[in-house]
Amino acid sequence: MKVFDIAPVKFADGKMMILDQTQLPGEEIYIEARTKEDVWEAIYHLKVRGAPAIGVAAGYGLYISVRGYEGGDMAGFRKLVGETSEYLNSSRPTAVNLSWALGRMERVLDEAIKAGEKSTHLTVEEAKKLMLAEAEKIRMEDEESCKAMGEYGLSLLKPGMGILTHCNAGTIATAKYGTCLAPIYLGQERGYNFRVFADETRPLLQGARLTSWELYKSGIDVTLICDNMASIVMKNGWIDAVVVGCDRMAANGDGANKIGTSGVAILAKEYGIPFYMFVPTSTIDLNTRTGDDIPIELRKGEEIYRMWYEKNMAPEGVKTYNPSFDVTDHKYITAVITEKGVVRPPYDVNLRKLKDE
Repeated sequence: MKVFDIAPVKFADGKMMILDQTQLPGEEIYIEARTKEDVWEAIYHLKVRGAPAIGVAAGYGLYISVRGYEGGDMAGFRKLVGETSEYLNSSRPTAVNLSWALGRMERVLDEAIKAGEKSTHLTVEEAKKLMLAEAEKIRMEDEESCKAMGEYGLSLLKPGMGILTHCNAGTIATAKYGTCLAPIYLGQERGYNFRVFADETRPLLQGARLTSWELYKSGIDVTLICDNMASIVMKNGWIDAVVVGCDRMAANGDGANKIGTSGVAILAKEYGIPFYMFVPTSTIDLNTRTGDDIPIELRKGEEIYRMWYEKNMAPEGVKTYNPSFDVTDHKYITAVITEKGVVRPPYDVNLRKLKDE
């Protein structure tokens, strides 16, 4: 089975199914989300993760959370949608696709309600169908977006290259194909024979559990390394390019991604290696001026010293600092790859031009 066939979120026969990525690589288990609490918990606890996949989950999740509303009171239904959207948005503050998808769902509903006031009255049941259709659009558009990013990314790479990646921005982090891994999959289909090095990505090990798993499963040459080995593989001359995803990009080109990304970018600059950040336009937040304005999610310290071990790997009660993301300064980013094309500096000018197209 191709890894392309493994979707992080599925919706069929009225059921929203989520691939529980906390169980990978040991087990491929899908869980059903029936309530807003189920969706919130799945996003917060990283059962579904990756900015685009979170956006897809948000769309379907908002729909399944309000579809049980009974009665024909549109004002009451709209109030429920707003409250539910706010609740789901609290699950992970850094990934902008979450708020983007929820906001998109609300805007489509508001536009339909406004249009209904001028012509045919919109019923609550029609509003529910409209929301489901919009969730489907979010998923399909993300799949198309990832394919396009793959093509643009591949134009920057050459056959036989050694490529380093951090965290997981593959097909299980998106609707399909992935963001920064999309050119690797397309390259495999075209005989590029890339050699991929995957950082383990402490403390939640997305690179080890997810990236190495999906690339290995797809028959791609992948080597798993510890995070602190990135420098030596670069020094050895094994890395020709770095590709990473992004959870939120500020207007000036600063990009928030999984913790450790900024360190990889600084190393790449030192060794003269191009550093490419793959960013769907939905992840570009022009309302956030710089990376300093991006909220960084802090998680429990147990993830550092307890989560993966039979015994604690640090003294019980020791102070911890566990940010889930860091921000890569735009000066370290060689190019930003979007579904609309490759963006180069100055990012504060060119990202805005791209969004205005």
